[in-house]
Amino acid sequence: MGPSLRVFVAGATGVIGRVLVPLLLRAGHAVTGTTRSAQRAEALSRSGANPVIVDVYDAVALCEAVERARPDVVVHQLTDLPDRLTPEERPAALERNARMRIAGTNNLLVAAVAAGVGRVVAQSIAFNYAPGPLPHREDAPLLPGPSTDAVRALENGVTSTDGMAGVVLRYGRLYGPGTWTPIPEGTSPLHVDAAARAALLAIHRGAPGIYNVAEDADGVVSIEKARRELGFDPAYRSG
Repeated sequence: MGPSLRVFVAGATGVIGRVLVPLLLRAGHAVTGTTRSAQRAEALSRSGANPVIVDVYDAVALCEAVERARPDVVVHQLTDLPDRLTPEERPAALERNARMRIAGTNNLLVAAVAAGVGRVVAQSIAFNYAPGPLPHREDAPLLPGPSTDAVRALENGVTSTDGMAGVVLRYGRLYGPGTWTPIPEGTSPLHVDAAARAALLAIHRGAPGIYNVAEDADGVVSIEKARRELGFDPAYRSG
């Protein structure tokens, strides 16, 4: 798949990070992973990764962590969402996640630039397209609104930072172990294993830019670009 790399995974104990870290390690990469929990840091260490307990809103500490890791690639899997989302919790949760996409992403990119990182792979969403002809390709318009503003901030930061190859993976609606649902729900679903596999592929493959990463049986989004350039297969399962 490519040479062994030093990979810094921000959000290593999140829904996708928990699957991605073992994939990276099995592929021979040296992994540094961030978490905010000492307990989860211990689990990362047991897996063979180098854990770092850091708050991404602490820009100085984050810069120091990335500098120490000296990564070839940074993978951004940061979110701020609860394990279960009730209608009452939804507004506050989405506001926290939007802050993560804007401020958390900015801090991570500043740290990556300071450490001389050449490639960043970041997660976004593939279910925010405005109504229009189907399937939605990556250049289709997005819905207006605050959530989209946060998505644009993340995507623009990752793809327009000078001296860095930025790859954005627009993930479909996640399902599977550790997600909000064990089965596909809504349009453009995506199993968490396939999402993690796409991030693994993207550390080596794909020109800078945006990629839809989802199941396309419902015809809502086109994943032709991810299939062609990343070798993405939505049927992939790690088990």
